[in-house]
Amino acid sequence: MKEPGLDGRHRDKNAPKAGEIQQKRSDTLNKNLPKPIPQFSDNTTLGKMRQVTGKIGEEAVRRAAAKLKK
Repeated sequence: MKEPGLDGRHRDKNAPKAGEIQQKRSDTLNKNLPKPIPQFSDNTTLGKMRQVTGKIGEEAVRRAAAKLKK
């Protein structure tokens, strides 16, 4: 089993960058993402975007959102 990080989330030792967290918190606002997803407003949470697209990871949400009509 992977060791938990200091904040309690598990870190993937096999990730491209060892120890990076693979999933952002669901209360992260779109405007606070490194590259906001243009199909959603700035104040939309990542949790809401996951709900709308049915995807979990940020990149998967981004790809699914690109297929949505704004």
